[in-house]
Order: sequence, then C-alpha cells, then structure tokens
Amino acid sequence: MKIAIMGSGGVGGYFGAKMALAGHDVTFIARGAHLDAIRKNGLLVKTDTAEMRVDPARATDDPATIGPVDVVLFTTKLYDTSEAAAQLKPVMGPDTYIVTIQNGVSGADLIGEVLGHGKVLPGSTYIISHLEAPGVIRHMGQFQRIVFGEVDGSMSARGRAFEQLCRESDIDVEFSDKVLTTMWEKFIPLTVMSGMTSLLRLPIGPILADPELSAMVDAAVEEAVSVGRAKGVELHEKAASRVQKSVRMAPYDTKASMLIDLERGKKMELPWLSASVARWGEELGVPTPTHKFIAAALKPYAAGAPKA
Repeated sequence: MKIAIMGSGGVGGYFGAKMALAGHDVTFIARGAHLDAIRKNGLLVKTDTAEMRVDPARATDDPATIGPVDVVLFTTKLYDTSEAAAQLKPVMGPDTYIVTIQNGVSGADLIGEVLGHGKVLPGSTYIISHLEAPGVIRHMGQFQRIVFGEVDGSMSARGRAFEQLCRESDIDVEFSDKVLTTMWEKFIPLTVMSGMTSLLRLPIGPILADPELSAMVDAAVEEAVSVGRAKGVELHEKAASRVQKSVRMAPYDTKASMLIDLERGKKMELPWLSASVARWGEELGVPTPTHKFIAAALKPYAAGAPKA
C-alpha cells in the first residue's frame, strides 16, 4: 500500500517505520531539522531491546510531491490539525482514507471539516514514544497498539485493509465496531490527567496524595463521564470508578504531555481537552465546574508562554 504519515514524530514516526520495514511504500511528512536528518541518515527507531532503521526513508515537507495515496496515518497535535489536513488535499484520491490516532476525540471532526467526514476513520493509540533527536524516535515499553474504526460502526473493506496493513507490519491493531467508546475511555483519563497536572504544575502523585486535590480529580472524572454519556457515547456503568482506579495506578512522577508543553512554553491541546468538556457540558446541560475552572485557569497559556 502507498501510505503518507502526517506527523512523523514519536507516534507517526514509529508506526510509519514499522510499515516501511514491512515493505510498504511510506512517505514521512516532516519539517525542519527532523526532515533534514531523515533525508540524510534515514529514520532510526530505538526501543528497549533493539533498533530499527529505515534507510533510505522517503520524506518531504510538501505533500504535493507525493501524489495520491491509499491511506494517510494522521498523528499531529490537535492544534495543527486543520492546517495539516488542508496540506493533504494533493494526496487525496477518490478512495483515499485517513486514520487519525491523535489525542482526544475531536481530531476526526476537524479533519472531516476540511477533507470530508466520510474520508476519516477515528481511532486511538496506546504507545510511549517520543522524538529523541532529529531523525531519532525513542519507544519505551511494550505497548504499540492502534484501535480504530468507522464512525457508524460498520466493518468496511477499507477498515479491513488497514487492519491487514498493520498486522503485516507487526503492529498490534483492533478494527473496532465501537471505536467512539474506546476513544472516550482513553479521553476521560487523558483530559483529567492533562488538566490537573498542568493546572498544578505537578506530577500526578503529589496531587493524589492530597485529599482535597484527589477529590478534585475524582470530580473531573465524573464530569467527563457524564458529558460522554450525554453525547450518546456508550460507557460502562462503572466507567467513572474504573477511570479513577486507573489514574491512581499511574506512576507517582507521571506528567501529562500537556504539562510538558506548558513547561516548555509551547502551545497546549487545552481547547480540545478540558475546555471541550466544559463547552459540551454547557451545551448539553451537564455541570462541569472542575473542567471549567481548569480551562479558565490555563487559558492564558494555551497558545504558549504569555508575553509580559
């Protein structure tokens, strides 16, 4: 298959490398020093037990040079989604489809607004991987899973084709008929962990060690679950308690990626996390005081470090 990777950092770079090494025609869309390094030295993926190198690796910052592809794997930050989607117009043939495994639950809608909602299959990924240096991806642990599906739950031919592509590439994959449920099950702890650790500029451990802050975490979970149900998402009757338990299982020093972005003065995905929960709650008549407070307190930093 002919594949374009939109967003070739820790997530897209890892999965794209696996696909390329399996013999598929992969083009990495990247920019700056990362693009230069891939062109010069190929793409290196370092895991806990081995290294994988794609060399030569096809890479560009101009999707117009790629031509139509079979599938796009979309992994950019949420705040880059609309602009990145617009750049993909030259690679979109009549049967081209996009699998998005971004954070949150809004990516597919943002892409669909630009390229057509019927072109997009939403999904989630479970992986710990980051860009260690230009041209170098660092993957930690054993998780490297993609769960994706059609919005309407149908088991389409294109979904089966992408599932087969992943299996051929030794990627743990699930083509799900309930992908929206899966996405919300990941979104709820993500938005709570992102919001609380960023709000307090602390890892999750010290937050949970304080009874008042721990109660605030629990409230944020319950609010997000209520909003999900109000939006029609099928969530387990014990979804809130399950998420609360999973949050408490996180390592003491865990920092959400949004907190890391905040510490580095970078843009944040806040508008698509707690701010979205608060907005949806207001639209649906679901109280979300915790997420409203998080969104309001972090708003000055959402676009990056505020200017003095």
